Amino acid sequence: MTIFIGADHRGFDLKKILKAHLVKKEYTVIDLGSHELVPDDDYPDIAYAVAKKVSENPQENRGILLCGSGVGVSVVANRLTGVRAALVSSVEQAKASRTDDDANILAIAADFTSTVAAKRLTDAWLNTHFSHDERHHRRVKKTDSLFLKD
Repeated sequence: MTIFIGADHRGFDLKKILKAHLVKKEYTVIDLGSHELVPDDDYPDIAYAVAKKVSENPQENRGILLCGSGVGVSVVANRLTGVRAALVSSVEQAKASRTDDDANILAIAADFTSTVAAKRLTDAWLNTHFSHDERHHRRVKKTDSLFLKD
C-alpha cells in the first residue's frame, strides 16, 4: 500500500510528524506537498494532488490530508471518482469510515487535533479493513455510481 500525504500551511507541521510516524512503521509514504511552509498556499491544490493519486488505484492507494478544519481538503478530495475521503475526529469514527464506507482518504483537522490524537486516528484508520458486508458493498457502490451520472 502506498500512502499519499499532503497538507496546506495549517496542517504542515502535523503532516511532518505523521509522515515520520508512518515511515517509522515502514509504510511507503509519498509527500505531495506542501514541501515547505507557505503561509498563503491553497488547500485545493494539495487535496487534488493527493486525491488524484488515490483515484488512480482507489482499492490499493491511501491518502492522508490535513488542513485547519479538515473540511476543505475532504470536500475537494470527494470530487474525484473512486475517492471516499472521511473527516474523522475519533478512533471509533476512523474505524467506522473504513469498515462501513471503505474510506481511502483520511482527512484530519490540524487546528483541532493533537499530535497524539492524529497518530491514534491514523493508526486506527490504517489498521482497519472494509467489512465486506453486503449492505456496505451496496452503499459504497451506490455512492461511487453517483459520479457516473453527472
